[in-house]
Amino acid sequence: MSSSLTKQFTEYSQQALQEKLYLHLDRPLYLSGELLWFKINAVDGIQHRPLDLSKVAYVEVLDKDQRPVLQTKVELQQAKGQGSLALPASLASGNYTIRAYTSWMKNFPADYFFHSTITIVNTRTSLGLKSAKDTASYAAQFFPEGGTMLKDVPSKVAFKIVDKTGKGIAATGTLLDERGAAVASFSTLKYGLGSFVFTPKEAGAVYTAVLTLPSKQAFSRKLPSVAAQGVVLRVEDSGSDQLRVNIISTVVGRTSEELLLLGHSRQQVSVSAIARLQDGKATVLVNKKELAEGITHFTVFNQEKKPLCERLYFTRPAAHQLTIAAATSQKTYGTREKVSLQVATSSLQAQPIPANASLAVFRLDSLPAAALPNINSYLWLTSDLKGTVENPDYYVNATGPEAAQASDNLMLTHGWSRFRWTEVLTAPTKHFTYSPELNGLAILGRITQIGTGNPVPGIMAYLASPSRKIDLYNSVSNADGMVQFEPSGLYSTNDLIVQTNTEKDSIYQIELLNPFSLQYPKAPLVPFTFSERNQQDILNRSLEMQTQNAYFGKQQSLYRRPPLTDSIAFYGKPDEKYMLDDYTRFKVLEEVMREYVPGVQVRIRKDGFHFMVMDHINKSIFQENPLVLLDGVPVFNINKIMAMDPLKIQKLEVMTSNYFQGAARYNGIVSYSTYKGDLAGFELNPRALIQEYEGLQYQREFYSPSYASAEEKQRRLPDMRNLLYWNPEVNTTSAGPTTLEFYTSDQPGTYVVVVQGLSADGLSGSTRFQFEVKPAI
Repeated sequence: MSSSLTKQFTEYSQQALQEKLYLHLDRPLYLSGELLWFKINAVDGIQHRPLDLSKVAYVEVLDKDQRPVLQTKVELQQAKGQGSLALPASLASGNYTIRAYTSWMKNFPADYFFHSTITIVNTRTSLGLKSAKDTASYAAQFFPEGGTMLKDVPSKVAFKIVDKTGKGIAATGTLLDERGAAVASFSTLKYGLGSFVFTPKEAGAVYTAVLTLPSKQAFSRKLPSVAAQGVVLRVEDSGSDQLRVNIISTVVGRTSEELLLLGHSRQQVSVSAIARLQDGKATVLVNKKELAEGITHFTVFNQEKKPLCERLYFTRPAAHQLTIAAATSQKTYGTREKVSLQVATSSLQAQPIPANASLAVFRLDSLPAAALPNINSYLWLTSDLKGTVENPDYYVNATGPEAAQASDNLMLTHGWSRFRWTEVLTAPTKHFTYSPELNGLAILGRITQIGTGNPVPGIMAYLASPSRKIDLYNSVSNADGMVQFEPSGLYSTNDLIVQTNTEKDSIYQIELLNPFSLQYPKAPLVPFTFSERNQQDILNRSLEMQTQNAYFGKQQSLYRRPPLTDSIAFYGKPDEKYMLDDYTRFKVLEEVMREYVPGVQVRIRKDGFHFMVMDHINKSIFQENPLVLLDGVPVFNINKIMAMDPLKIQKLEVMTSNYFQGAARYNGIVSYSTYKGDLAGFELNPRALIQEYEGLQYQREFYSPSYASAEEKQRRLPDMRNLLYWNPEVNTTSAGPTTLEFYTSDQPGTYVVVVQGLSADGLSGSTRFQFEVKPAI
């Protein structure tokens, strides 16, 4: 059983490759109208090394109702990317979710996606600020270890107590049986989490916890009912080197069966042990050194390979932490003064290691905002747990008995698996709907039959965007009617034209699918809470933003040049090329073709015009029509192209041989280009789909002014930047610290520097520190 189940699990893990994204955001709080900057790291889900698999990341901002208010596509190169979002001035104040994922990640639940909470404040509308009042409500949940409380079996029960904002609160409690007798007492340890042990005495009994807060307010919650029989899993730390895993079964007739204990971390098996029950009990000793860093899932299976119970265990990822040393040359600066900042990265053994990092410098204020994630705690902890974890850095960095107990409480209250065991055990080959975008942006569509809506396989579809650059993409529909196009260099907004050969396939229609995921996790957002004491800071931030937009709006809208693309048509250098302005202009295109284009013979048959292209390679003439293009868009009805005004056409190119593109073969190519590459008013077939499509986003340039000279320092334009510096591409070396320079603004105050980085070997880390800016005297 052990080898069989381990093999199935390994096969599943190889198919279901885990991919994780992490976003470093420049700040935790924004105003409507500001820019949000981010850096993306793509890693594999096992060792957390940079994974250069997907070339596109999808980033969304969701409101409290899980509706997307902003969406963008970001190019990934060498497992990283960067971008920005202009927050519309119309966005309402509130907490929002920013999430990121790849096409491949859409094959799995949305809980896999990167999620973080950001706060957005709209200063153009009333916030409804009120005096702070204690309107708190509390929630308490109880989680039996292994999932079940059994009659007459000692049970460890973890609990979680939070207020209405999801923040853990301290409390003490007493556990009462159904007769009101106290059977246990307990208290929270860290962040509203705790645990206690007691032995239930009656099957079906429901115990009640009476909880008391520091304010002396009391409330009660019921625990899950006690089961008459079942299997529980207990994990105990039996020393510095071993874990004691106890399995207890009270299932009638199965108290001496053989069970399997399987331990895996990020879908890699670390423990596989057979445990035979004796009088319903078995113990397995696990060497801690065998466990991978991060979260290990312990699962008990019976002989039918049915999972009976599961338990999580956390190993602090000490060996995989990247040490980032960052400091400014001074602790205090004046306004408009140059800041010199050095960054160096090393292993925990102080060995210098090159890494790729991102860096943000922003001003502190009193406005409440959710804590931004940390790359190390996200990759090794929160990305593998369901729900919100308060202060995840504590569990990754703290050591000692209290930290170990706090981590164990977290594992008991946030248990979650990234897959269902039924997927592993019942599906020998998992079918994935979405492919990874290995070469760049992929556009999916579906071909269906008009009237019935049934998918149609085996139909060739064509995608083009009218342009001076002639690009055409084709795809043949699969059994589900799906087609996939992979256009290169598709940035910003484009008009796409997608069609089948309407001369042959007039009974079909095509649609482009929404590339963004429609799956949303059910985790609620933390409520948006501001009070009157925040009013002055909100006003200050509003004035800062308005000033910057008024005086530096153009600088904030500068974009990097897009990557250079080949301007040659997809078919390469043509065999014949005609610039029609070099010839006598005719008023009818037929005369142009007959007089100037020897490589194409014009024929008129019963159904109208036909083109017969010379096949120079085989010294013959193609009997079928060639591929005819207008600004890169296929035109299947040659009568329509022949009716076009030739004075609107600037250039004609001809390929006088067979041309193969994917599964398509063209009997030569006749390509017309208008002066502006915009079809010049040509009317397309009504069955062609014309759709505006947002490609990859252009990258903005972060604007940071220089005050190197006395003249620049005396400029009268106010500099009210709240975000002093943002650099998503800080590359450290093993040769020594990397030096960065920027200038302070006119805003005195305390500024925070946040650096987050990742090495090629998967070491991740972050650091933050502060410096002061004081007004000039």
